[in-house]
Amino acid sequence: MICIKWVSILLTISIFAYAEVWNNPHDSEKIKTDTLFTSFSLPPKKLDPVVSYSSNEWAIIGQIYEPPLQYNYLKRPYTLEPLTLTKLPTIRYLDKDNNVVGEHSDKVAFSEYTLEVRKDVQYQNHPCFVKTDSGEMLYKNLDKDMLAKIKTPYDLPKTATRQLLAEDYVYAIKRMAIRQNHSPILDSMNKHIVGLEIFSTYITVIEKLKKKGYDVLDLRACHIDGTTVVNRHTLKIKIKGQYPQFLYWLSMNFFAPIPWEADLFYQQDELIAKNITLNSFPVGTGAYYLAENNPNKQMKLLANPNYHTEYYPTLNKNEREISKVPEELLKDSGWKLPFIQEVIYALEKENIPFWNKFLQGYYDASGISSEAFDQAVQISANGNMGLSDEMKVKSIALKGSVEPSIFYLAFNMVDSVVGGYSQSARKLRQAIAIAQNEEEYISIFLNERGIAAQGVIPPGIFGYEEGEEGTNKVVYDWVKGKRVRKSLAIAKKLLAEAGYPNGVSKETGKPLKLYYDTTATGPDDRSLMDWRRKQFNKLGIQLVIRATDYNRFQDKVRKGKAQMFSWGWNADYPDPENFFFLLYGGNAAVDTDGAGINSSNYKNKKFDTLFNQMKTMKNTPQRMQLIKKMTEILRDDAPWVWGIHPKSLALSHQWYKNVLPHAMANNTLKYKRIDATLRAKKQQEWNQPVIFPLILLVLFILLMGFLLSLAYKNRQKIAIYKEKP
Repeated sequence: MICIKWVSILLTISIFAYAEVWNNPHDSEKIKTDTLFTSFSLPPKKLDPVVSYSSNEWAIIGQIYEPPLQYNYLKRPYTLEPLTLTKLPTIRYLDKDNNVVGEHSDKVAFSEYTLEVRKDVQYQNHPCFVKTDSGEMLYKNLDKDMLAKIKTPYDLPKTATRQLLAEDYVYAIKRMAIRQNHSPILDSMNKHIVGLEIFSTYITVIEKLKKKGYDVLDLRACHIDGTTVVNRHTLKIKIKGQYPQFLYWLSMNFFAPIPWEADLFYQQDELIAKNITLNSFPVGTGAYYLAENNPNKQMKLLANPNYHTEYYPTLNKNEREISKVPEELLKDSGWKLPFIQEVIYALEKENIPFWNKFLQGYYDASGISSEAFDQAVQISANGNMGLSDEMKVKSIALKGSVEPSIFYLAFNMVDSVVGGYSQSARKLRQAIAIAQNEEEYISIFLNERGIAAQGVIPPGIFGYEEGEEGTNKVVYDWVKGKRVRKSLAIAKKLLAEAGYPNGVSKETGKPLKLYYDTTATGPDDRSLMDWRRKQFNKLGIQLVIRATDYNRFQDKVRKGKAQMFSWGWNADYPDPENFFFLLYGGNAAVDTDGAGINSSNYKNKKFDTLFNQMKTMKNTPQRMQLIKKMTEILRDDAPWVWGIHPKSLALSHQWYKNVLPHAMANNTLKYKRIDATLRAKKQQEWNQPVIFPLILLVLFILLMGFLLSLAYKNRQKIAIYKEKP
């Protein structure tokens, strides 16, 4: 009877074990729903769109906020389209007296953009929109009792919504102008938006007064000359001259709408003291809203129930061929967005635990850390990347793309040794550029995740050229259809012509010693610095590494006191102007008190003239010709060792659909889809508990129990026998 009972218990345990996954870190019911499971390692600090400029923050607020424009998810090259507008902005060109002139007129003084806002866009539900019968904000002045009860704005008893209005976009630009908000693009926009700089000076003073005890700052009564609300759903933005790239800025979170109610609601000192602000609880019109923000554990996005009608994009036959979109990415064309209803971001501080959970199917997608690279990726003899057998067995997909970024080694062009524009200075820099084996760097330090740059423009940006046409002939030869780095003998010849045969100065007879400033101070950076020294040693040049903290490093670069240093740039928008301006003379750091983006202080009048012609042009063959001339000038002057364009690699499980790398768009989550049924099935298959040891343990316990019971009974019999007379 006892044996039957225990066998029954064991069978129950076995059935339960194979019915449930014991080690699932997530809610067993949620894995069967349209929920995306992902993670974060660094808690986002700034979710206010006018302030935030970090990729981990944009990954969240890009789903919440909606600027006027967005990038089409499928089209390549990257193409802008309306998001909250009825159509792309219309542009009028004006002379200095505000008379309309032609686009190509030499009298163009201003460009006026007209934005027509859709009437079907609503904000997420939020307490700031709750109004009294008289139209006042209900929660404008929260009392102490109510404040004591809340940890998030959603703890308040009522929420409401309202329609997106044209004035919300103007209000956002006004917030950008407040210097205390530290918007990273304010100085750039001051150069373009009419009246913004004057308004910024004025409103900054008002903000200071508010902080000294005055009432909240309501920006509705303030006015910027270059922004006009025509009616409830139409606004105009007036910029100086012609700046076609302004359309790209209108796709960025900095220009996302801010309702005045949210701004006034979050200005309450008591809420600020509780860290309940736009930085922690955004208010947007996007496909999702931030329902939970616990940076020490979990963040949660939920689908916005008020989200306006939007559909997964469709492409015609010609667009499909140009964009090279796989058929699997077109299956959801025309379906209403978003597909995913909930996104759970779990805090994962270490790479290895996250990676193991991904392999178990508990995270839907993953990057590839250096520790996991060999396990995930195989590289063939010809350098092609592919998935390892372990990944193939699980039908994991590998998606990769070259990012619109560049990482380079810069020469300070005002330095007396490596700078200047004489033939000897050029040849010194060219020799160093040849000796810096970027292909070796990519292989050793990036696991082949990158390509050697041939100039400043990365792939995917207008002006980039493939093949022989796009090859930097100063550093490479084109041999049998491939780029081949010039020999070290050629580099040494250039070095000798520069006045440093075998790395020794003809003038002084001493070895050439150069200085490289860096923030690489940790033990993991030692191998990289050793490699960097090796590249210079090949030419007989002594490289002195000057490692320092980031603040000191930035200060030296801005003041032109660093001789050589490494830096990088990620595209703000897909236009060559956004890269060429890194070398435009007017942006030289030493001439702008460190504010200029041209940290190498490069100046070439011919290049600057071509830049000023090119920057406002559309992508035409004429513009391409200018870009080619500019690129050749840069290659010859060699203000940079052009470095690398990095590749991004990501893995995703077979149930995570519509995954397409998009380097410019930040709001792509709404296009993704989860096959929850398949996910639950695979998690079940991959994570069956090993219960055989448990069964053995139970049987052992039963056996021991039986033996002990038998021994006890025998002992009792002996005791009874001895007690008998």
